[in-house]
Amino acid sequence: MTADLVISDGTIVTPERLLEADLAVDGGTITAIGDAKSMPEAEEVVDASGKLVMPGVVDPHVHIDGYLSNDSYETGTSAAALGGVTSCVNFAWEAWLGDLSVWDEKGTLMEAVERQKRKGEDSLIDFGLHGVITREDPAVFDELDAVVEEGVTSIKMFTAYEIGLSNGFMNQVFEEVAERDAVAVLHTEDASVCNHLTDRLKANGEGHPREYPRARPDYAEAMAAEDAVRMAQEAGAKYYGIHTSCAKAADVLEDFQTDGSEVRGETCTHYAALDESAYEAQGSLAIQAPPLRTPADRDALFDHLHDGALSVVSTDHVAFRRADKEVEHWWDSSFGVNSLQTTLPVFHDEAVNERGFSYPFLVRVMCTNPARTFGLPGKGTLEPGTDADIVVFDPNEEYTISAADNASVADYSIYEGREVTGRVKKTFLRGELIADDGEVVGEPGYGEYVHRERPDWSPNRR
Repeated sequence: MTADLVISDGTIVTPERLLEADLAVDGGTITAIGDAKSMPEAEEVVDASGKLVMPGVVDPHVHIDGYLSNDSYETGTSAAALGGVTSCVNFAWEAWLGDLSVWDEKGTLMEAVERQKRKGEDSLIDFGLHGVITREDPAVFDELDAVVEEGVTSIKMFTAYEIGLSNGFMNQVFEEVAERDAVAVLHTEDASVCNHLTDRLKANGEGHPREYPRARPDYAEAMAAEDAVRMAQEAGAKYYGIHTSCAKAADVLEDFQTDGSEVRGETCTHYAALDESAYEAQGSLAIQAPPLRTPADRDALFDHLHDGALSVVSTDHVAFRRADKEVEHWWDSSFGVNSLQTTLPVFHDEAVNERGFSYPFLVRVMCTNPARTFGLPGKGTLEPGTDADIVVFDPNEEYTISAADNASVADYSIYEGREVTGRVKKTFLRGELIADDGEVVGEPGYGEYVHRERPDWSPNRR
């Protein structure tokens, strides 16, 4: 027996433990894990001495080459490859008309899916899609069967902005999603509260970014989450709360959660690594929604990740340039930050080095849990027979993050100048090396659209 690749002498990280072993890859899949004597002859051997061998990161929350994101699939997924991210789930936005829209006419959800699949032909990593419902048109329900059959097994809704849905319409969406055993993905902020507070800050001329968190407070996030998750429960729908930023919103998920079979949630790297003081230091570069919160909220998010109310860490990557972000008043700034290239080193440094969490924890929340939550059974794991999506990670290398290294079109980083310990050395996608020691070596188009399954949210599957 022979193999295309053997990664030798590394420490393999699974969701449960660390293992000193070698790993064999052939035909794009992992074929064996064991001691050196059990490994087949290989065309290539990678020495991983002193390094961790981990599953590729699965990021279920990215914005690439779509609404308001400046990254193409080539630039965004190049950043992902450098950061050890081998699979992502992007968004297919139903086109709408409005002040915030970039479209000239309305479109269907299936048109959005097909549009993103075409754009993704230049992807360096594998990708799936969430469907985004942006307006209250019942015609979308006639599309859902076809959308789900296309492998888009999650539907996103907003409670805020001009695309925010009313509770009445959301209630029907939850029923339709439940009927198809798909996942409802929710951005929850109470629009009325946020709009009122924003108007008050504008009227008072309080335009410095330090004031921004007052416009979108933690209780507005929690209020909308409670309404949404309650409706999902009544409909029997799987509910996933995205970019949970604060203790109050995470507490809501915990209150409704029993065993993870119906309610799950994520936080993002920036909520775990930064707090609202970043607005004083960085100004509007750090603006995203919901806002960064307090140090106590950061601690609470880690508590909820430990206890399971939150089970995933994502990026919510959005690529803007400084010109989009650096404005006189915070309310004129574009909302969103880029972090696909830095998410693993930053979260590793914060969770493992600073807070003492384990490497299996790191793999669970960044690899295994997102894959299981969103129907990607061949991803987020190093089990034989699954895709050879692998990261070789040096846990001891120190370096300073700089936007000068960005593969994304974003020309800044909210982690600029941050010294971290731990760095991605090699990234493999289906056995092919796509990033090597800070250089992109993969080819645009090697990444594939992933037809996701309806996920199994049984209690033991997260």
